Formats: sequence, C-alpha cells, structure tokens
Amino acid sequence: MTRRRIDASMVVMAAPFVLGIVALVVVPAMWTVALSLYEWDLVSDPTWRGLDTFRELFADDVFRISLRNSIAFVVVSVPLRMLGVVAFAMLLHRRQRGDGPARTAVLLPTFIPDIAYGLVWLWIANPLYGPLNVVLDSVGAPTPSWFTDPGSAKALVVLMSLFTIGEGIIIAIAVRNQIRPEFYELAAVEGVGSVSTFRRVTLPLMAPALLVLAMRDAAFAFQASFVPALVVTEGGPPPFSTTYLPLFAYRNSFEYLRYGYGAAVTVVMLGVTVLVLLVQRGFVRQMAADRV
Repeated sequence: MTRRRIDASMVVMAAPFVLGIVALVVVPAMWTVALSLYEWDLVSDPTWRGLDTFRELFADDVFRISLRNSIAFVVVSVPLRMLGVVAFAMLLHRRQRGDGPARTAVLLPTFIPDIAYGLVWLWIANPLYGPLNVVLDSVGAPTPSWFTDPGSAKALVVLMSLFTIGEGIIIAIAVRNQIRPEFYELAAVEGVGSVSTFRRVTLPLMAPALLVLAMRDAAFAFQASFVPALVVTEGGPPPFSTTYLPLFAYRNSFEYLRYGYGAAVTVVMLGVTVLVLLVQRGFVRQMAADRV
C-alpha cells in the first residue's frame, strides 16, 4: 500500500512537468513539422507543398549562407565559452574575500533580457563613441568597424555570447568543489606542479560535467545568435554576414509571411542540432571507452 501511495505521489508530482513538456514542446514541434509541408501566409488557405518546400530551401543561396554562418558560430563560440567557464571556475572556486560579489558579477548578464542585452551592446560597439573602440584606441589597438565589416560583425556576435556563461561557471565551480582534497594532497606530496595537477587531476575529474555543459551549450547556441543578429547587426553587413538560421526563419515567417518556409528552416535547424549532439555523444562515449 505504501509503495502504491509513493507511485501515485510521483505521478502527481511529475504530471505538471509532463503536461508542460507536451503542451510547450511536443505539440509545437509536431505543428511545426506539419506546417513545413504547406505554404501559408495566415490570410489564404494553406497550400500543400510537401517536400517541395525543402527542395526550395536547399536551393536558396541565403539559406545556405545562414546555415554556414550558424555552424561556424557554434564551432567557434562553444569552445570559447567552455574555455571561459573553466577559467572563471578555477579563479572563483576558492572561498576568499570578495568571492560572493565576483560570482554575482559573472552571473548577472545571464539575467538581463535578451533585447536589453542587445541594446547595451549596440552602444558598447558603436564605432564613434562606444567604450569598446575607445578602450582599443587608448591602447593603440585597431578599432574595427563592428557594424560594416563582415569579419568584425561575426566576431562581435561571438564576443556577445561570451558574457552569458554565468550559469555554466556556477555549475563548474560546484563540480570543482566536489573534488576530494586528497587528490591534491597526493599530487603535492609527489611534487606535481600546479599546471600538471590541473591537467592530470582537475580537468579529467571535471570532464564529464564539462562535456554535458558543452552539449547543452551547443544545443542552445543555434538560438543564441538570434537577438545579436536581429538587434545589433541586423543580419549584415552584406552579403548576409550575420544572418543565422533563427534570423532567416524569423524574417521569412514574420516579415515575408511565409510561415511554411520558416517552419521548414526550423525543422532543418532541429536536425542540425540533433546531429551535433549525436557527434558529441559519440565523442563522449569514445573518451569513456579510452579511459576504461
């Protein structure tokens, strides 16, 4: 009887979460897949196109550019973000004076609404009076044209993504603090240096959690480029230098009223995300097999 009560309680507690997943994830995903097979502008009746939408999509030069930009963004930004997570975790994991405000400071940008965050960077990167170029000019460094040079615009979008790693830093700090001190005491007795200790003790023990963070980061990275590209660079400079898949889907759906076409872009983006996660999963399994 007690077991039945426990099982019933677990069902009751899990029900809101399951219903939320179904209502907010499963149903919209199924609707998007179905919509990708139609041409619809919200005014006229939907027109069946089947796979013709995807054939048109892969023949679209702008789509191919946005796909290439998105993949490049993930390949560049995710390793840099993980490097930042590890670096800040190593700096902030110790209990010391001022560690609380420092941890709050690295976490704070995560709570800023995306649009507000984009507007702040629109001011920071202003080529005339923005503090970023003012600082670069004061040290004699080149001052890029962030909004008109294609390479600089792409670098700016990546740079913006590096300041939203606070959640990953907090998780990495917790993982680092779970490592038993005996490992470091043994390394000190054997005369192992700090760099070797990090490479042979800290990093291997943190690797499973860091790989999970990297997988999650890769999944969200495709969406992370949307607001910077929309608010700051507006998809430019030409030719579509910062047009990524989310922005391409948004413009086709809400500016050109091609909702089926935009849904097809979303389906492709989901497929690419799953492919990236499968590659990472294979990498994790290979690492685990090598360690055994």
